[in-house]
Order: sequence, then structure tokens, then C-alpha cells
Amino acid sequence: MSPTDARTGNEAIIEQFLADGMRYMFGNPGTVEQGFLDALEKYDDFHYVLTLQETVAVGIADGYARATGGPALVQLHSGVGLGNGIGMMYQAKRGHTPLVVVAGESGVEYEAMDAQMAADLVAMARPVTKYATRVTDSSSVLRTLRRAVKIAMTPPRGPVFVSLPLDVLDRPNDEPVVPSVVPYTATAPDAATIRRAAALLADATAPLVLFGDGVAASGAQAELTRVAELLGADAWGVEMSEVSIDGRHPLYRGQTGHMFGEVSRAVVAGADAVLVVGTYLFPEVFPDLASPFRPDARIVHVDLNSYEIAKNHPVTLGLVADPRATLAALAAELSSSMSPAAREAAAGRLGRAAERPAAQADEDSLLGAFARRLAERAPEDLMVFDEALTASGVLGAHLPPRLPGHWFQTRGGSLGVGIPGAIGMKIANPGKTVVGFTGDGGSMYTIQALATAVREGAGAKFVVCNNRGYRLLDLNIEQYWRERDIAAHAFPRSFDLAHPELGFTDIARGLGVEAMRVEKRSQVEEAVERMLLDDRPFLIDLITE
Repeated sequence: MSPTDARTGNEAIIEQFLADGMRYMFGNPGTVEQGFLDALEKYDDFHYVLTLQETVAVGIADGYARATGGPALVQLHSGVGLGNGIGMMYQAKRGHTPLVVVAGESGVEYEAMDAQMAADLVAMARPVTKYATRVTDSSSVLRTLRRAVKIAMTPPRGPVFVSLPLDVLDRPNDEPVVPSVVPYTATAPDAATIRRAAALLADATAPLVLFGDGVAASGAQAELTRVAELLGADAWGVEMSEVSIDGRHPLYRGQTGHMFGEVSRAVVAGADAVLVVGTYLFPEVFPDLASPFRPDARIVHVDLNSYEIAKNHPVTLGLVADPRATLAALAAELSSSMSPAAREAAAGRLGRAAERPAAQADEDSLLGAFARRLAERAPEDLMVFDEALTASGVLGAHLPPRLPGHWFQTRGGSLGVGIPGAIGMKIANPGKTVVGFTGDGGSMYTIQALATAVREGAGAKFVVCNNRGYRLLDLNIEQYWRERDIAAHAFPRSFDLAHPELGFTDIARGLGVEAMRVEKRSQVEEAVERMLLDDRPFLIDLITE
């Protein structure tokens, strides 16, 4: 092979991505990435998913990674593209999505010039990633990428960032391509520690289970359910945006919320023993500064993320361990060690939970009628991405979280993930029906993602829950007024989205997606039938208020 035929870093990184099972790159192209974007055309088994803005690229990759278990590969354009993607990368960090984000830059040789688009990309990315670095030597490109993949996929998982200067990738690269190594972390505490944990929980009279997405990441849904049943303990989602327990289980009580600490305080205040699994306490925007638990409450916290254990409130026993392995061992110990009286009391709590009346779905609203009809017509393995926020309660009554890997919610506070997240789920599961719910406000962050759905033939369905405003802000400012004895008055005009009227059906059609506006109940059946008719993208503008 002549020097001109030598493999460069541009080809080498694609071979490394393929070796790690990453066959999609979600991105928006730029000049400083042109070398490896040109090299992509040589690889028939590698596919570039074009998005029309970097926020969309990260959002689609987030949905894809969550649906597949990751990792997902994202390409952003230098500092300007990275800046566009940072908000969605923050969501990925909070939600522990394993993204491998790369961005190009003009070259190490130009660093001293402070020229157009010059920026410290690593410094920009560091606050929203687990790991951020820059490759400066052509002999360590693949080594660095493998390290990034390993860090992204090692619990607690999360996004990583690698800056790839153009001149470094243009040089010959003879590094070997080998799959990245992800360490095995599914370990459980020793028997003595499991016995101690069981003893703290077994004789509780008011036990409680608090869980988060660490359960789903570990695949511990069955084990969590078994422990909750053995204890007869109500189970509440805390940092929850994926399925950790069937939403129809009598012990599942919903979510503690993400806004005000008083909500979580009301949930946990009476518990004498608390099992916390795969979450931190507590993820509200305005959390309690004092511990919301009873002073005598016995708290056992299981998580692979040691940082989160006792981060904000003391616990009795903290276990840095895999949720699935630990819950399985805990269930076995409880089964053999609980006293007859404790078993009887737990069975009584479980029985009373089964007799609780189910939450009443909103049957009178247009949203309720739509959700009910969709639940009736959709396949059992329907996949849902829920970014409906204030409409989520009604949706959850008809389309509760059931099957692991089939139901996701927004997390981290970023708006705009509903449409791209559903597209990512559909790309990962082309044979399944995928519906993404979003709001009128959230959808406008990333509405251009519809063009990617058409381009990729990703027939996800989209429902814009249109209340003509930022309704969540209305609810939050009402709380603010109550806390400060401020008399209720008109909401700030900045919360209103009614002027001009947002024409979602026109926008969708302009991007190549068929659409229908639903304003009355008589339109619901037609809308659902049209949406599910074929495997092409379809959008419904659903007027909810």
C-alpha cells in the first residue's frame, strides 16, 4: 500500500464505531468534520441520520440509546453545534443515557490563531458529560474512543464527548480496531450485608419502596416487584422515566414528582422502613432542605452510583451494588427469614392495596377520549414516549407503563425530546408502533425532527397536546403565589402561546408528514384510525384546553 493509500484516522474511527456496534451516526454536518463524513460513504453498513439541528440529533440518539440499551453515536459541528446540543446533553447526563458525542474542529495546528469557530470544546462539554476529552495525537485516536465508550457504558452510564481535530484525523492511522471493553458490574453484597438489609426491612409496619431508572438499567423489574410484594410495601417512582414496575400493579402508587419537596415529604413521612433502589433523593427543582423521613426510619439504599447514596440525606445502610443481583438476594433472604407475623402483616398490606379503587381516568375530556381509543386500538406492545407533562396523568391512566423498554418519559428538565425521542425509538424498533406525545411548547423546540422521520422512513406517530400555552408554568406560578400569599392574578403573558395560533398540521405537512387537527370528540375515532393506518409518520394536533 502506498503512503497515499494508507488508512487515515477518518476511516479508522468508522471502523472502530462499527466494531462497537454503532451503525448509526445522528448528526448535522459541518466543514471541520468533512473528512470523516466523506469517509462514511465508503461503508455500506454505516448509516448517517441527518437532522436539521443539533438538538434534534441528540434527542433522536437519546431515544435510540434508551430503546436499544446504547451506546448511540452523535456528531455535532464544532463549538456552535455543540452549543446547540448542550441542553439535550444535560438531559442525557441526568438520565444516564450512554451517548458518544463527537465534534470536529479545524485542527490542532490552528489552535494559536483564535480563528473563526475557535472554542474550548472540552470545557463546553464537561459540565454535561461523564467524560470529555480532545484527541491531539494520531496514534491514540481509537484508544481514546474506546475509553469514551467504556465510560459511557459503565454504570452509572451517561454521555461522553470527544473532540476530533481535522488535522489529526487526516494523518495515517495504523491503530488496531478492537471492540471496547465494558467492565462487568452486576455484583451483589456479601451474605452478611444482605442479612443486615433484610433485618432492617422485614418487620416494618409501614414500609416503602422508592425506585428510579437504575432499576430499569439493571433489568431488575421482576426482582423489585418481588421484594415490594414480600414487604407489602407501596412503591413510588422517584427519578423515574422508564418501566421499573408494571403501572397496573396494586403496589405501584405513581411518581413523587419533580417540582416541590413537599410532595415527596407527604409520600415518605409515615414510613418506618424505606428501600431506595436506583435513584437519588430527591430530584425536585425545589427540594426539602431538611430530611423528609421520620427520625427513626430505617433506610436501605441500593445503587451502582455511589455518589447518589446519602448525597442529600443520611441512610442506615448504603450498598454500592447492582440492583438486580442485590434485589434477588434480598428477596431470597426475606423469603427465608421473615417471621410469620411479619409475613401476615405484609400479606395484609398487599391485599388492601389490591382492593384500593383504581385511579379514575378523565373520561370527559377530549384528551381522555383520545387516550382511551388509542389504548383500545393500539397493539399490546405499543411503544410510548411521553413528554406531555401536564397531560401525562390522563395518558398514564389509559396507557400506563407496562413493558420494559416500551415506555419512556422526558427527564432532566429539557423540553423538546418527545418528537425526536419517538423517532429514535422507531429507528431502533422499525417493526413496532411508536407514539410520541409532546406539548405545543415542547414540540416547537424540535419540530424540524419530522423531516428526519420522513427522510429515514421512520413511521413514528406524534401527538401534540395543545393547550395553547406553557401550562406547567401556570401551575407552578400558582404554587409560588400560594407560598408567598400573593393574590391570584392573570398569568404572565410570556406563558401564553395562543398568539399567533401555531398551525401544527400546516407545519407537519410542510415537512412531509400527514396531519390532522382534533378539536371535538367526534373526530377521535377517525384520528386514531388514520394514525394507525400505515407505517408512515403521522401527527395529530390534539386540542386539550
